[in-house]
Amino acid sequence: MARAALDAKAEDLVILDLRKLSFSFDFFVLCSAASDRRVQAIADGIREKLSPSGLRPGHLEGKGQGGWVLLDYGAVVAHLFSPEVRRFYDLERLWGDAPHLRLPNHS
Repeated sequence: MARAALDAKAEDLVILDLRKLSFSFDFFVLCSAASDRRVQAIADGIREKLSPSGLRPGHLEGKGQGGWVLLDYGAVVAHLFSPEVRRFYDLERLWGDAPHLRLPNHS
């Protein structure tokens, strides 16, 4: 999921390891995009990359308008934000005890 987001030009990607903090999910994938349109394009890119493996989100919220999309794949949940909305929700602070995992940028 994180690689798919990066392939779709996600910015500031962070993976929060929540396995020791939550019974509901194991990881949050957080990333930003400069526009609502780009947020939606990243969501579409993730769904397109995971779909051939039979993976589909159990829950989807947002359509990019409003600067936020959530893709719930069960153990892994992606939150795609505009920078302003990401700062507002500040999930990195809210889940501040979670280890941050990062993937190297790639082309």
